[in-house]
Amino acid sequence: MAKKNDGIRKAAILLIALGPDTSSQILKRLPNNLIQQVTYEIANIDYVEPHEKNEILQNFVDMVSARQYVLDGGFDYAKNLLNKALGTQKAKEVMDVLTQIQQRERPFAIARKADPAQLTNLLLGEHPQTIALIMCYMQPEKAALVLSELPRELQIEISERICNINRASPEVIARIEKIMEAKFSNLIENDMETVGGVNTLVDILNSVDRSTEKNIIGDLEKTDLELAETIKASLFVFEDIVTLDKGSVQRILREVSNEDLAIALKGASEEVYTTIFSNMSQRAAEMLKEDIKFMGPVRISTVEESQQKIVGVIRRLEEAGEIVIARGDQDGVIV
Repeated sequence: MAKKNDGIRKAAILLIALGPDTSSQILKRLPNNLIQQVTYEIANIDYVEPHEKNEILQNFVDMVSARQYVLDGGFDYAKNLLNKALGTQKAKEVMDVLTQIQQRERPFAIARKADPAQLTNLLLGEHPQTIALIMCYMQPEKAALVLSELPRELQIEISERICNINRASPEVIARIEKIMEAKFSNLIENDMETVGGVNTLVDILNSVDRSTEKNIIGDLEKTDLELAETIKASLFVFEDIVTLDKGSVQRILREVSNEDLAIALKGASEEVYTTIFSNMSQRAAEMLKEDIKFMGPVRISTVEESQQKIVGVIRRLEEAGEIVIARGDQDGVIV
């Protein structure tokens, strides 16, 4: 969410810097939802630091230059020029953003947005050459999902056709795209954005104070217990243990069985490993490492179950006031 808001702010500052005449021409070409967000941001910006404005303008110039380089000589040509002009890291950042923009502008955008299962059903009745052409413009991982669900003989034919597609007429692409969009429009809500949902509420509750969270969850438990339990399970995930202070981690470890801890760590990040082992005695850490080493393969569902047990312990200890989970801008803790 923060990254999206940051992008809207940068767009607003850029339009302010470009002046009303140029900005008005740009704004009218944006989707309605973006116009609303950007204009709202513009209205709420009182002052912009000169260095911030200059940085955003420079990024804009770099992006325009990169796009022209791609048109002139292709992706590798643009990358080489930008590496020399901006340095490797900055060039990569510019090219990554440009790639994302180009992905949105490529043909068959509606296919790239579609749910893979839905897309598979819609493509089944199409000519193999049409399917192959559309797959050439899709994200590789989504094309792979669709291809794997097609009949085997069709998989082979489409694969051969993808290999043999060297170029396609823009007129042919436009005609096929128009036909496919007409078919997809009845099933795919192309202009709808995914908003809300449990994850959105969890993001919000993770930033509010504890009393507000308890009031909301308490009321939800009275009206929809299943939803309340889903939200509670999502509020603090196992990987979040790295955000806790040493005293809290040590208190949690006293409540957790070695078996659950060993299984939970099978699917954990290096940062979680470090957090856990740094809060144990050397002997206990060595024993736990041995348990993990000789445990062998463990099902993901089993790992998740053990991690959720530990999360349950964490939430119980927080409820009892024995540990503190930092939330939003609430006051720190004095020990």
